[in-house]
Formats: sequence, structure tokens, C-alpha cells
Amino acid sequence: MVSRTSLIRTLIALMALLLCAPLSTAAAAQAAPAAPAAGCGVLAPGASAAAERAIAAACAEVAAGTWYTWGGGHGPQPGATYGQVDPTDPASEHDPERRGFDCSGLVRYAYAQAAGSDILNGVASQQYYTHRAAARFTAAQGLAPLLPGDLLAYGTKSDLHHIAIYLGAGRMVEAKQSGTRLMVSDVRLGGDYFGAVRVNTGQVTGHIHQTWGTGVWTKAEPRLAAERVYAFPYSTTIRVYCQKHAEKVNAEGYENDAWSYLPDYKAWVTNIYIKGPAWLADVPDCKDVPFPPPGQ
Repeated sequence: MVSRTSLIRTLIALMALLLCAPLSTAAAAQAAPAAPAAGCGVLAPGASAAAERAIAAACAEVAAGTWYTWGGGHGPQPGATYGQVDPTDPASEHDPERRGFDCSGLVRYAYAQAAGSDILNGVASQQYYTHRAAARFTAAQGLAPLLPGDLLAYGTKSDLHHIAIYLGAGRMVEAKQSGTRLMVSDVRLGGDYFGAVRVNTGQVTGHIHQTWGTGVWTKAEPRLAAERVYAFPYSTTIRVYCQKHAEKVNAEGYENDAWSYLPDYKAWVTNIYIKGPAWLADVPDCKDVPFPPPGQ
């Protein structure tokens, strides 16, 4: 037979358990950090600390349910902004009401958080062709050489229209299109996948210069009739490998036969559109250095 005293003690213990359990659960829930976005994070080894920080910043926006919005993220400072109506996309009707990022706005923000400065301010093509490239990869190389944090570009050499951040394991985080929120997707190979670039968030090496003008085309060879490669939409920071005397160009009231080779574009541009003297003082003649540059 159970004694009266034992029964009372058992009842008290049960009441304590029932009263304390909800409080403990609530306290634990309050103390727990916000859950990361499902499947968003560094999914393979080899990422640099900066790349890990960039991925963390992008994934935090995915977890927050941030919208894609056309033109979003391109304010004076990195960060979400209200978007604009894309005249080619009816789904962008509500983008001016939504605070968020477009593809390059998200990349800009993520790497600003990673580097502590606004190192990738520009559209997708400028981010792919950045003078901060540590390595570049062609579409034919696939995913094998890529590391988390690399930037995946889509389009053609004259029109790169989309960019995303590689997570590893065949996945990427992206701001894809109007009417959707930031998301994690399978990497889309084939089609218009162009290639990838690894970002150098540290000190930049090489001869760094600035262009001027708008819509200035780089060329496959140092002559005006050569194939077009890429048009600078506005003043752009470039890395110059060497320069040479070639076809004489008359433009913008100037005449010059000097052309500079830009290794990030594998292309040439007339020195008329590079700020500085007609013959760049710190850049070697192409006949005095190995050409093409090592690794090209």
C-alpha cells in the first residue's frame, strides 16, 4: 500500500514538472538564434574566410525573406533599396513597393559585408570583369574548380545579365527575378552560363587605372574594326597589363595610337579612354613583357 505521505510527494513532483516544462521550453526558444535559411550556407570545403562572410550575409537575407526587386541594392551604400519597374518584365510592377536586391545588388552587399568596404559596386558584368579577380573559370570547366563564394555569371561577353554566389555542392544563392524572394537554387549549367570569378578581397596588384566616357568598347585586337568584347557603361576601374603602339584613333578631340591590354577582359582599349597621359607612365610596353600574360 502506498503511504499518504508518498502519494503527496508524488503529486507535488508531477505538478512541478508540468509547471516547469513550458517555462523551460519558452526560455530555450527565446535564447535560440534565428534558424538559417534551409540549405543556405557554405556547402563545400575550401572557402576563404571572406567568402564565408559573404555567403553568411547573403543567406541572412534569404532567411529574412527579402524580395528580389529590379535595381535594388544600388543605392549610395550597399544594402537593400526599393526597386524600379523593369519595362521588359510585367512581374516587376510592384518592385517600387518592395525593398530588396537585384542579382548584382545582392552580390555587392554580400561582399561589402565580407570585405568591410564597397568593393563590387556595379552591375553583373562589372562584377564579373572586376579588377579584383583572383581567378577566372570558363563555362567549359564546369563546377569542379569552383569554391564557395565564387561568382557565377550568365549571358554573353557583351551582355552579362545575371550573377549569383556559389555555395558548393552544385547550389547557389541568388536574387533571381521579380515576384520572387531571394533563394537558393541548383546551379544552372549549359544555356547561357558564361563562367565564374573568384574575388580577391585583399590588396590588388597590377597597374590600376580608371576609364572615362560611357559605352566605350574593348576590342579583341588593338584596332577599331576588331571584334567587340565589352562596353564600359561608365567610368570603370581597370587593371592594365601592358600597352603598345598600334592603330591611330581619333576620338573625343584626341588622337593617339597607344592601346592597353586589359587581362581581366582579354581585350584592348585605346588609351584615349584611360585617364592619364597618352602613354601610361607606369605600364610596360607589350614587347618588353611575356605576352599573352601568364595564365591566359
